[in-house]
Amino acid sequence: MHPTTVQDLLATSFLSSCSVLAGHANLGREIMRLNVMEVPDVITWLRPQDLLLTTGFMLDQLAEPVGTFFSRANSRGIAAVIVHLASERDDSLPQDALAVAGALGLPVIAVTQAPDPGHPLGRGLAALAASQRAAMFRAERLRRRLVDVVVAGGAFADIATAGAQELSAAILVTTSDGREIARAGSADDLCALAHSHALDATGRLRTDAIEGGLGVRSTECGSIAVSAISANGVDHGRIAAFRRDRTLAHDDLYLLERAASVCALVVSRDQALASVEDKHRSNFVRDLLLGRGGGHDHAVAHAKSFGWDLDREVVVVSIEPDPVPLETPAAPVQMPLVDRQARAFSSALASRDPAAAMAALATETVILLGADAHTMDTVHELVAIVRGEGGGGRRAFSVGVSRPCTSMDELPTVYSQARTALQLGRKISGDWAVTHFDDLGVYRLLSLVDDEGELESFARETLRELTADTAEAQDMRRTLETLLSTNINIAETARKLHFHYNTLRYRVVKLEKILGSFTDQPELCLDLSLALKIMSMRRINH
Repeated sequence: MHPTTVQDLLATSFLSSCSVLAGHANLGREIMRLNVMEVPDVITWLRPQDLLLTTGFMLDQLAEPVGTFFSRANSRGIAAVIVHLASERDDSLPQDALAVAGALGLPVIAVTQAPDPGHPLGRGLAALAASQRAAMFRAERLRRRLVDVVVAGGAFADIATAGAQELSAAILVTTSDGREIARAGSADDLCALAHSHALDATGRLRTDAIEGGLGVRSTECGSIAVSAISANGVDHGRIAAFRRDRTLAHDDLYLLERAASVCALVVSRDQALASVEDKHRSNFVRDLLLGRGGGHDHAVAHAKSFGWDLDREVVVVSIEPDPVPLETPAAPVQMPLVDRQARAFSSALASRDPAAAMAALATETVILLGADAHTMDTVHELVAIVRGEGGGGRRAFSVGVSRPCTSMDELPTVYSQARTALQLGRKISGDWAVTHFDDLGVYRLLSLVDDEGELESFARETLRELTADTAEAQDMRRTLETLLSTNINIAETARKLHFHYNTLRYRVVKLEKILGSFTDQPELCLDLSLALKIMSMRRINH
């Protein structure tokens, strides 16, 4: 039908004995269709420009305040709410709920007689109501089956399997940033899902789309519905259903949301079981890093009870989120960032070094990783897995790696090395820095200078106008740095910078006018080299 407005509808026979209780100023909202509230949780079925028909009895069955329901319904873009009040009931709604509706500008209309079913808006109403009731019964059956799985000790893999059978769809359970936890379903559906745009190039479910990628949407390979897994008001992950042979509808999303609520039970159960052990693990790792873990043999034996192998050469890997502005209040509540990163690295470690010790501390994740000739390659692989495709919507972090050690007594020293590598690497390279302690060179000595103002003063006095925040100064600094790295080899420097030999000779003359005759003064070259490193470490005009 063509759109009409709430005001126009009030003047027709569709509504009789009606009164506007809230939202008088927005009666010009357009209406495209009528929707009916046959189940308490009707939000899934609401679409923009819906006229929602409900009853006072149904509003009484809500598990949330009526005002909260009005707010959620308004966020879906509905035009208005019609409340059918039975004649034997008091013809009033909670005043606080009406105040919320009034503040939102949501029209709320009370009627004492059911709307005219012959009106064009009422067409298909019976079918919609029947669909909602059928979905409610299916959802209850699904919920009961999944709860039985959880009570029997089942995990996400068991829920995914049962959900795939009940929904006849491929089921994917992921973390809040899209990393797979479990999957189930037909091989054809899972293959189509893997090749769809619902997953990124690393195989993660895309969760950085509008509203976190939630809801029903089509892909080039099929249709997908995604719901959030929330426990105690915290976002813990996603559950998705995918079909390649039909388009999923709102009742499919309703069923999936019921499955998500059971997944939240698994999260709560697992968190309760893991919290004590995680605290014990973290305390043990913290004691080791502070030199309070006992003798080597005792620490190694205790680590084995956690499945860790510390009776070998290990390096300390420190991972810390990079500082960012405070998140906006509208951002979804999630697990603490360090805990999320620890969980991500734990998953990545499982296939690379399952015997590595790992713990989430107050502000960082620490890994005691087995050391070999390919240690840094392993670290870079772990970072690439956790970071995902270009970082996506994931928070940036920096990584510091220590030298290897063979005794638990050495852990405090190598932990300090990892922290130094992390902090200096972040200063030198910025976000996403991965730095080995042995690669710091003279930066280690510069970091020992407590007076940072003196360092900057030395750099500015040594480099003079080359410290200016201009493109020309930056270009000349790059020329100077390359000259020093080649031991003032003009030909080699020209080749590296793709300059003509005479062009570089001209630049050397210009640099010496600014800095002095550094080409024949080794001491000045050392000063210039240190000054450049200070600028890099302090991120001065970079």
